[in-house]
Amino acid sequence: MSTDQITLEIIQNSLQAAADEMFAAMRKTAMSSIIYEVLDMGTGITDATGRIASSGAGIPAFIGVLDKSVQYIVQKFGDDIQAGDVFITNDPWHGGVTHLNDLVLAMPVFSNGQLIAWAANIAHNSDVGGMAPGSLSGEATEIFQEGLRLPAVKLIREGVTDQAVMDIITTNSRMPDFLKGDVWAAIASVRIGAKRLEALSQKYGNSVFTAAIDNFMEFGEATAKAEIKKLPKGCFELSEEQDDGRIFNIKVTINDEEFIVDLRDNPDQDAGPTNTSRDGTIVCAQMVFKSLTDPNTPANDGSFRPLKVLTREGSVFHAQEPAAIGFYFETEVRVYDLIWRCLAPHIKERLPAGHFSSICGTFIGGTHPETGRQYTIIEPQIGGWGAWDGRDGNPCIFSGFHGETYNTPAEISEARNGLFVDRMELNTAPGGEGEYMGGRGLILEYRIRTKNGFLTAGYTRSKIKPWSLEGGEEGSGNFVEVIKTDGTTETYSFVSGLSLTTDDVVRVITSSGAGYGDPKKRDPEAIKTDIQNGLLTEERAKEIYY
Repeated sequence: MSTDQITLEIIQNSLQAAADEMFAAMRKTAMSSIIYEVLDMGTGITDATGRIASSGAGIPAFIGVLDKSVQYIVQKFGDDIQAGDVFITNDPWHGGVTHLNDLVLAMPVFSNGQLIAWAANIAHNSDVGGMAPGSLSGEATEIFQEGLRLPAVKLIREGVTDQAVMDIITTNSRMPDFLKGDVWAAIASVRIGAKRLEALSQKYGNSVFTAAIDNFMEFGEATAKAEIKKLPKGCFELSEEQDDGRIFNIKVTINDEEFIVDLRDNPDQDAGPTNTSRDGTIVCAQMVFKSLTDPNTPANDGSFRPLKVLTREGSVFHAQEPAAIGFYFETEVRVYDLIWRCLAPHIKERLPAGHFSSICGTFIGGTHPETGRQYTIIEPQIGGWGAWDGRDGNPCIFSGFHGETYNTPAEISEARNGLFVDRMELNTAPGGEGEYMGGRGLILEYRIRTKNGFLTAGYTRSKIKPWSLEGGEEGSGNFVEVIKTDGTTETYSFVSGLSLTTDDVVRVITSSGAGYGDPKKRDPEAIKTDIQNGLLTEERAKEIYY
């Protein structure tokens, strides 16, 4: 059949449509609000060897996970891959990339007996076992404490569910019904993707289908290389202190052909759960690289060919098994932000001042006072983004790492979980002022309804606050307060398994983004509007702007 450019473009758009349909199927059938409301998930399509060909919506960081997972499966199983198989993995040293809560499902796609592609997805699941409810604990020192490890195994063999594997997965969870429902939603997603891809290949022929994928990857590579030529050239370096006192170092080298991120000069892996895998570190570099080169087209393998990431095995950015890795996201968002901060002074038209730059993962659970069932609310939080040259920052959106996701509506949190949402408003604490002001963060209050509740949370950018540009003010910082029934207040950035009881209040406070430019140069009318809208007090205005 023809391989003219129009046909190739139709096939590529059909791949994107299939990935989006996979996303919709998973969202509509999942049981957990972290999936169907927050959209803490991602879908994608790879070629037969595991190279990413097209991706759906969801978390940007998840797009770069799926190709790495499929490549591991291909390497492990070789010829033992059959039509109707569905594989599952969650282990960062066996194709899982992130942490044990994130289950990756992948299904091979065959057409006329030939393996032509893979349909894959990933989503955060509420509880996969381990030492703590929700499977996350800041006290974990090895991955064995963080839940059930699935080292890329077959969940479905040629269309038949391996019930033993399914039983092992659900029996290890404190919320087996939810986990089982979410896994079946993921299975439905890869099956609909495989069905669409097989039909597409049957229509155009396997060779044309494969040629279309290769063609678009070549386009992705050519586009990335063309955009690299427009970036400033040289070697850019940055050292930054972290909340815990460690120093992270980065070196970014840009020439006409390559974009090299060097993270080798960094601390050894942590004894706790804030490590990340090398693959996870690569994903963060891929996100920034894509934003700087070609942010408007779907990502594929070719998009990242000019990118090189250098890490040191045994470091916090390239942890060795069996390191704990549950809070990997707070370390990965540091990688993302390090690259961003390193280059922002040199690419101001594309990179604003620092944003709240944390997932602010908040895990509240216990026994539901009405149903008696275990619940765990899992909430990444929203915060403020930094200001640009000529524009204020955006208020209350997710971090760049977490991306295209949503906060859970109060009505859903209250209906599904043992708590009330008492308050949700902008954080107007001092911070983020400048000629252009950083977007405001969030204040969110959960009130507990159960006697045996708990809180686990992991926030960064608490002490070392979002960084400003051109003389603006830094952001305000992320933290969580626990207000006990006796009126005492405790403040945390990291906390694990903190006991809560009826009417205790968990107050989430996320940072405003950093400011851009000298505050003395801010437009007086903008200052007046900020005061009228409650974003700024008159006292703070006099202190900063006049």
